[in-house]
Amino acid sequence: MKKIGFLLVLISGFTFAQNSALDQKINSIIKDKKGTVGVSVLGFENEFTYNKNGDKKLPMQSVFKFHIAAAVLDFVDKGKLSLDQKIFVKKSDLLDNTWSPLREKYPAGNIELPLSEIIDFTVAQSDNNGCDILLKLIGGTSTVQKFMDSKGVKGFQIKFNEEEMHKDWNAQYENYSTTGSIVQVLKKFYDGKLLSGKSTEYLMKVMLGTKTGTNKLVEQLPKGTPVAHKTGSSGKNKDGLTGAENDMGIVTLPDGKHYAIAVFVSNSTETDAINCKIISDVSKTVWEYFNK
Repeated sequence: MKKIGFLLVLISGFTFAQNSALDQKINSIIKDKKGTVGVSVLGFENEFTYNKNGDKKLPMQSVFKFHIAAAVLDFVDKGKLSLDQKIFVKKSDLLDNTWSPLREKYPAGNIELPLSEIIDFTVAQSDNNGCDILLKLIGGTSTVQKFMDSKGVKGFQIKFNEEEMHKDWNAQYENYSTTGSIVQVLKKFYDGKLLSGKSTEYLMKVMLGTKTGTNKLVEQLPKGTPVAHKTGSSGKNKDGLTGAENDMGIVTLPDGKHYAIAVFVSNSTETDAINCKIISDVSKTVWEYFNK
């Protein structure tokens, strides 16, 4: 028994030392940065955990489109919607002055599109109009909140849609998550505890095809690394403040193992380039940690 206890002490000491090395590197990245940086990492196969400000409630911005898509796919799993179901998109649904590749493709609106196409625009291209169309379809943000609550997701709140966030800068702070919550919900998702196997596989594929945030989590990883991720960005207000510059996702390692990572930069007065580089540098550091 003494030998086992000694080994456990050795192992826990080694883990702490490893964490300390990672912590030092991440601290050097965020040192002197004018903003709050939340970082959480969760190794799926080895249960490795790392948190820096992982319990702070930070604005999600478009990261919440993952949670929204999951809630929509729960309707699919329950037979209330189907991916090939045609959704009528009115011209009035395609608001101007918001990020919307969907509107760029179908400027006249008044068209029937399969639900799967709207989900793809919303998640992979972070389409704001697509997001609000999905929310209308399932009964609004309260439906997403109830779904996440039912799955035991803590440290998460959603109250406002994209249109409402565009009208009020402060609304984004009511759509928050901790980065600790993000990596936990990604683990639930990966383990098939959020959605059916079919819906999990579908949403994973959509996230692997994410086209936004090429200068964030994926930027410094080896080319071709599978990263199923979702980005978020607030832009700057008139005072030069960035409410949120975010990225989160599931990374597949060369050995086939996985980790979830979430990096949120909040209330930053740094440039957009620096905010994104923080995320990119942290992502590279974590990748190197898992691959050493």
